[in-house]
Amino acid sequence: MLSFSQIAWLPLCAGVTGVGLVLSFLLLRRKGAAAGLRGAAWSLLPMAAYLTGALPALWQAGTAVAGFLTGLVFNPMVWAGVAVTGVSALLFLVSGVLRRRTLSRAAAATAAPGAPAAVAGPGSAPGVTAGPSAKTQPLPQRRPQAGAKPGAQGGAKKAAPATDDDFSDIEAILKRRGIG
Repeated sequence: MLSFSQIAWLPLCAGVTGVGLVLSFLLLRRKGAAAGLRGAAWSLLPMAAYLTGALPALWQAGTAVAGFLTGLVFNPMVWAGVAVTGVSALLFLVSGVLRRRTLSRAAAATAAPGAPAAVAGPGSAPGVTAGPSAKTQPLPQRRPQAGAKPGAQGGAKKAAPATDDDFSDIEAILKRRGIG
């Protein structure tokens, strides 16, 4: 790579500016004054960079960026990091799919608590429906007893539904769960 002092900056900037001004004149004749003036403004920038003394700073910035990109492209740790990031992204995608599948199974189970779920469970053969299970279905609510008054707790608050944990009516419990 050339060092900054090895380049003849004045002829280079003057040449680029001259070529740009010629092209902007042709652009002015072909597409109009606005396009030609815009081209002339871009053409004057290399000469302005030389005259202001900004070229050494731009050169250092360019060599720093080139060095960074060279180190980035040829560094094996960078590529290992890219690979690990890719694996991480893949795991996020797969976990999202599995989570949505689990949530849809739970939604299907709560939509029809008495009917068997139409989604096959893990480890089951395709086309086989999963039966009712206590893990995916909510417990049935207790029926109000005869003579119980609604809102007996003051009327402002409703009583929380209790689960059916007494075994006095086993046949009704089995029917609600879809067991014949």
